[in-house]
Amino acid sequence: MADLRVNLCGKELKNPIIMASGTFGFGREYNEIYDISVLGGVSSKGLTLEARPGNEGMRVHETPSGMMNSVGLENPGVEGFIEKELDNFSKLDLCRIVNLGGGCLEDYVKGAELLEGKDFDMIELNISCPNVKHGGMAYGIKSEVAREVVRAVKKATTKPLMVKLSPNAEDIVAMAIACQEEGADAISLVNTFKAMAIDIRNKKPVFNNVTAGLSGPAIKPIALRMVYEVAKAVTIPVVGMGGIMDANDVIEFIMAGATCVQVGTANFVNPRIGQDIIRDLNKYMDENNIASLDQIRGII
Repeated sequence: MADLRVNLCGKELKNPIIMASGTFGFGREYNEIYDISVLGGVSSKGLTLEARPGNEGMRVHETPSGMMNSVGLENPGVEGFIEKELDNFSKLDLCRIVNLGGGCLEDYVKGAELLEGKDFDMIELNISCPNVKHGGMAYGIKSEVAREVVRAVKKATTKPLMVKLSPNAEDIVAMAIACQEEGADAISLVNTFKAMAIDIRNKKPVFNNVTAGLSGPAIKPIALRMVYEVAKAVTIPVVGMGGIMDANDVIEFIMAGATCVQVGTANFVNPRIGQDIIRDLNKYMDENNIASLDQIRGII
């Protein structure tokens, strides 16, 4: 068997397969379907400082080669997570990543402070959230705004900090470089693309919020290009995601420079996709005489 182990921010993962935030809950439900300890890691459902009920109306809509979602960061809040989910989450035998969002700078900092000292491995900072105090533009659009939140959260935590980038950034390479300069320990990309669907029978948008996030195979070629560009521009680890459906997709992202990958939408198509990808990744490496992922990482 090939050696699938990877090192991410000082943590050794069994393999590069991490389940993406918002598609795997806190791992509890999927662990009833298969033993998720075979995975490299899990990124938790996105947390905000206060609990959120999520968006009303349609939340998920299928598209050609993908899906759109407007869940609205439904979550128990940071304190709710600590009280009700952390004990189980901390016992998972894999890399445990807590995804943290916020509506303003103070929310991010307070959330990080509450999580400090708790039993998990790293924070994934979701900067795709809208800044409610400054007109609703996401922190992940302008590099200088991202700098501010990364700098502040880095001071509030001793956990490794992975920053999740939005593909809607004005310049995603400049954004990644700015995050690295402010102390980010890793970069993950890409989050969903801003998209829209219309109900022509009822003559109105499918989603109450009009726009929603597009994910799935349709975005993979664009996500792959962005991961390739960012991996060449930074020296910290890059975690790639966006439309990964099988082991072949994983290999492409690693060849483009990703240290690890995150698998999201595929979990809704096949709840056992994680173990299937790991099996097929092993098979590819054995058939091609590849002993370690280091041999193919960033070869493009």
